[in-house]
Amino acid sequence: MPLYVKFWNRLKTFPKGLSAGSQTSPTVSGPAAAALISAAFGCFILMVGQHITSAFKPWEKIIWSLGDWIPGSHNANPLYGEIGSYAGKETVLLIGWLVSWLILSKLWQDKQIKARTIFFCLFCFLVAATVMNWHPLFPYLPLMPT
Repeated sequence: MPLYVKFWNRLKTFPKGLSAGSQTSPTVSGPAAAALISAAFGCFILMVGQHITSAFKPWEKIIWSLGDWIPGSHNANPLYGEIGSYAGKETVLLIGWLVSWLILSKLWQDKQIKARTIFFCLFCFLVAATVMNWHPLFPYLPLMPT
């Protein structure tokens, strides 16, 4: 058989291998809890960065400089515009997420974390990030980007 036929036949059976599952189930939930909670923490850190740059204008340039590596951070072309200091806020989110994931995964690699603890942490971080985005509670936040 030609190589592409072998490849296609193998590809057609792809989900079956996943549905069979692992021979041994995980014994700890710590690594999964670390991944989930650190992602929610990253969302929370994004909103903290938004508040810092809105409340303290000198910090906006510092945060923006962290995101200089992102394409579109500084763009002189008015047709495409620029994402501005949001690039730095994204970088802060990325750093916060990765660092918290690294720390939590090392702390919890052999631990069993209760589902209600995971849910509580996810709920708190995501609700806090959502509430921090609500303009009536934080009137100094701009409604439109400047």
